Amino acid sequence: MTSLPRWADLVLLPLVSLGVALLAAGGVVALVGQDPLLVIQVLLQGAFGTARGFSYTLYYATTFVFTGLAVAVAFHGGLFNIGGEGQAVMGGLGTGLVALWLSASLPAWLMLPLMMIAGALFGLAWAAVPAYLQAYRGSHVVITTIMFNFIASSVLVYLLVNHLRPNGVMSVESASFSESAKLPGMHQALAWVGVAWPASPLNLSVLLAALAAVLIYLFLWRTRAGYRLRAVGSSPGAAEYAGINARHQVLVAMSISGALAGLVGMNEIAGVSGKLLLEFVSGAGFTGIAVALMGRNHPLGIVLASLLFGALFQGGAEVAFEVRGFSRDMVVMLQGFIVLFSGAMTYVIAPILARVLGWFSKPFASAATSKAAHG
Repeated sequence: MTSLPRWADLVLLPLVSLGVALLAAGGVVALVGQDPLLVIQVLLQGAFGTARGFSYTLYYATTFVFTGLAVAVAFHGGLFNIGGEGQAVMGGLGTGLVALWLSASLPAWLMLPLMMIAGALFGLAWAAVPAYLQAYRGSHVVITTIMFNFIASSVLVYLLVNHLRPNGVMSVESASFSESAKLPGMHQALAWVGVAWPASPLNLSVLLAALAAVLIYLFLWRTRAGYRLRAVGSSPGAAEYAGINARHQVLVAMSISGALAGLVGMNEIAGVSGKLLLEFVSGAGFTGIAVALMGRNHPLGIVLASLLFGALFQGGAEVAFEVRGFSRDMVVMLQGFIVLFSGAMTYVIAPILARVLGWFSKPFASAATSKAAHG
């Protein structure tokens, strides 16, 4: 791919990709007889126009930050972790099991950190196995993480159906947790300081997601351990020559990745449902891949891309409800265009964008050269 300045790669390229995606999606919307401007207006109004709608956008974005960061950390280590879905499932399982076993006897100040640690550890353990198989047995991490997604789903189904479902309950779900295992909603937290906010699924895990983004940035670009991980991701051979154990870094990258995906349970299990459910991840692990791609695998970009996808999920639901004849399938089509142009089509758009930036930079470069020659 033609190289772009760092600022253009992180900011301008995602914006241009988003604009092209919206133009393409708008064309398809017009072809099916809908007004593209009306659809975009309703989508933005539903996602950002009200406090309640914005809360839902942030709620969705919280999960995507966790899964997007998980993909990005593995990517910087030279790995393509497609197992975020399964790692999030196992993380939620760990979060739920600790809550079911201990929430009746422990206070919230101790219960909630234990749930977070358990979720991170379960996700870490689920990612560490494919990491070990790649580093020491030569199994490709893409294949093993895909398989582990199916295994994680099967494990959750088995436990819910045969061991965790209360007697006499037909729904495939666990018993409700005690109050100490429920993460306060953002409307409750804001009420403590006298701010009125509408009730929504948004909860304090949004702060955990923001903290995770900051810590991952500091780890990757401000620590020696992060430098070693990125060095292996850039060139395993050169890293080995410099004395860095590439196999060890594979384990480190995937373990951190799995732990981040495992934190999804804090948002979905502890923050919203208050019980273990069958489909609490709902594809967020795969959405995290698109989020990481669009965010250029940078924590700030991932936060912004997560907000975009959160807006698509929330605003898309409003469009399907408010715009007559606009089905949920069309909303999925809009999301698909974003994924397409933020992923594969980026490699088509980037050279064109680099060429355009080159055209604009030539007059300034010529003027600077001329000034230096006559100075």
